[in-house]
Amino acid sequence: MLKIFKREDLSRRQSITIRFVAIVLSLVFSGVFILILGFNPIEVYANMVSGAFGTEMRVRETVIKSIPLIITSLGILVAFKMKFWNIGGEGQIIMGAFAATYVALNFAPDMPRALALLLMALAAMVTGGFWAFIPAFFKVRFGTNETIFTLMLNYIAIKWVTYLQYGPWKDPASQGFPKVANFDINAVLPSLFGIHIGWVLAILLTVLIYIFMTHTKRGYEIAVVGESVDTAKYAGMNIKVIVITAMLISGGLCGLTGMIQASAIEKTLTVSLSGGYGFTAIITTWLSGLKAPYVLLTSLAFALLLQGGSFIQIAMQIPASVADMIQGMILFFVLGSEFFIRYKVGFVRTEKPAVSDIRKEAE
Repeated sequence: MLKIFKREDLSRRQSITIRFVAIVLSLVFSGVFILILGFNPIEVYANMVSGAFGTEMRVRETVIKSIPLIITSLGILVAFKMKFWNIGGEGQIIMGAFAATYVALNFAPDMPRALALLLMALAAMVTGGFWAFIPAFFKVRFGTNETIFTLMLNYIAIKWVTYLQYGPWKDPASQGFPKVANFDINAVLPSLFGIHIGWVLAILLTVLIYIFMTHTKRGYEIAVVGESVDTAKYAGMNIKVIVITAMLISGGLCGLTGMIQASAIEKTLTVSLSGGYGFTAIITTWLSGLKAPYVLLTSLAFALLLQGGSFIQIAMQIPASVADMIQGMILFFVLGSEFFIRYKVGFVRTEKPAVSDIRKEAE
């Protein structure tokens, strides 16, 4: 019979080999699917790579798509390391954008640009952190399910911004169109090398989260709580404080993503601003193995899929649904490889009991 065993002695080379095989298999099976649809798989893959890195403009677009993924993934990483399943990145991004927009519309035009952007970032991080604090408080106080709680808060955030966009914050100059007014130039992030400076923040935050998780007491405590709550209690750690602190950081980083998207990309507040990054970052975080440096790599790889998928829709007239299916199949195999890294499947021989043994048991 088949039996699943937990791996204990998997080497780094073996884990890399498993992931490499998963990527190859994903390309093969996706290629078969593309071939059935009447397209040349090699041409499709070549166009996806070209669409992501073929020109300077495409490289910029790929990097721009990776920025919110990196920062949101870093936030989710902190929560996941503690085994607090924060599925609320989407709502935390939106609430961060809401707070940043409030500062941008009411204060930014009358203050220096650097100060306005700093206040927007702080407001976004505080609000995103507060949105994550709510499920953390209920978790440590009443033992609620954080997965459902954080997921439901996403929809509250979306409806709140929808209300603002169609109601109190609707721009009178938009001629009836449900739109929030555009930001003043003081509230727009500047660019560096043709890309908004969010990419600099993404790199700095990756370094900071790596240091925090591996070289600080609080980062160590978060990891211990994730490994064993009983061990953390035995060591005298304050579980409630650790959980709330981790979620404040997690939500704060997601909120910062909202500020960056509102300021640098949309230059206003829209209900579609998060673009699904809060959910996508769950995948990139998991694929990174909950290690900050790998977040950069997985986010860039996924940004390649997003940008390349968008390009082949235009260049090869491939329907959006097909491009999404290709991305989904690749992700299915890559995520599936994580199972074989953690577990192995083997056959166990079961011996049939002797007739005499059956009679003894019956007696």
